[in-house]
Amino acid sequence: MFEPLLKLTSSVAAIFSATLALAQDVPEYAADVPDSIIVPDSFETRLGTLEYFDGLPTPETAAVAYDALNLARGITAFTDGMPAASTYAMCRGLAESGAVVGSFGIFQDLYNARSLLLTPNTTTIYVMGCTDLSNGPVVLELPSGILGLIDDVYMRYVGDVGNAGPDKGKGGKYLIVPNDYDGDLPEDGYYILKTPSYMNWLALRAFPGADGPAPEANRVKENLRIYPWSERDNPPETGFVDMTDMQLNTIHANDFSFFEEMKAVVDAEPEGALPAELLGDLFTLGIRKGQPFEPDERLAQTLTEALAIGTAAARSLIYAPRTRAPFLYESGYWKTPFVGGDHEFQAGDVKLVDARTLFHYYATGITPAMVAKNVGVGSQYAMINRDSDGRYLDGSQTYSITVPANVPVNNYWSFVVYSTQTRSLLETDQKLAGVDSTLPTLEANDDGSYTVWFSPQAPKGQEGNWIQTMPGKSWSTILRLYGPLEPWFDGTWRPGEIELVK
Repeated sequence: MFEPLLKLTSSVAAIFSATLALAQDVPEYAADVPDSIIVPDSFETRLGTLEYFDGLPTPETAAVAYDALNLARGITAFTDGMPAASTYAMCRGLAESGAVVGSFGIFQDLYNARSLLLTPNTTTIYVMGCTDLSNGPVVLELPSGILGLIDDVYMRYVGDVGNAGPDKGKGGKYLIVPNDYDGDLPEDGYYILKTPSYMNWLALRAFPGADGPAPEANRVKENLRIYPWSERDNPPETGFVDMTDMQLNTIHANDFSFFEEMKAVVDAEPEGALPAELLGDLFTLGIRKGQPFEPDERLAQTLTEALAIGTAAARSLIYAPRTRAPFLYESGYWKTPFVGGDHEFQAGDVKLVDARTLFHYYATGITPAMVAKNVGVGSQYAMINRDSDGRYLDGSQTYSITVPANVPVNNYWSFVVYSTQTRSLLETDQKLAGVDSTLPTLEANDDGSYTVWFSPQAPKGQEGNWIQTMPGKSWSTILRLYGPLEPWFDGTWRPGEIELVK
């Protein structure tokens, strides 16, 4: 009869002993530690299982963590580094075409799809060049009648020149000065522009007259000059390379060589030319000024994957946005390239990093003139890559768009089509890859509106209002308004949607 009692007593004693032992293991000074700051011994993630001993990562966990850091920083280096890679690719492409520093590339007979450039137009004469300010300032002598901008190596705005600049289209002398220059500067006679970088991109546009582009292109070549400030007393000749019909690439890479482009920028630029956070990301990936970039096989594979994911993100932000933020109107599919309406992609104390990625993957050239409400001057842009039912545009199909009457422009309007792969002109048999309101072949409807057609072959009788597309290729288009008027800004005039013709 005592056996059950003895067993119970033994069990109680064991429990008491275990409790006493645990009590003796509790430190006298013990915190009330919340679960939220404790690392579990094991945690499943999409990258693998994370395992710890008392918060200490196993070698396998550390390897997973570093792969994840490299992947994340590789993606960020792509999306945030894109402006610098784009400037570098632009200047490299110009130099490879023969337009080295101290000269300009000029599209004398307008731009066509043989050259690769992000979202160009085909109605103005492009003149482009780059600086190397490592040896000091350079002088830009600008003729009248130019619309231009200067951006630094991170494609940040340095200044407008020409029509939107301080010379008000009359021309004049500009002095482009690096921030680290400590020499004397003139007190008058020059418009002085300061820049944090040695490499800067000069994008100038001239406008053809009634006799075509040749007279204006020749006038520009006779009067446009660029030379070192140190040689101002005996300036060298400025060279010009006609890039019309030239096959060249000015677009940054989407593969591992993107990081080699970024390495070239880091090596060439002074302190302060690039954002510190971007340099920090690149530093952890082995991209350091003056040191070799030699990633091992594992890191190279991770960075290649990062580029693929970053590219998918950039393309999704442009072509498949997850919010209505990029769209111009409450309905429909017209978008703005400047989400937030600020050329620095700033909204209060928030940097709109997705908006910056969207712009720089699709386009080039930053200036406040592109977003400012300048009624009757400058230009405005709207882009679209879906039809009225929300489907991607198919180059094998026929589409139409109605441009309502009384287009609100002082000057003219145009459509240009672009490849969704390269974001440069769609490669077709049609040189202009678009139509504009200055063309005598463009015909208005009886009510003053216009119908523009997009298809592989021109609809019968619509040849003057037709833009060619290609089977097997998608496309996007930009509507440009030169000298936009108030109805564009207040939204009382808007373009129609792109309609699939069935």
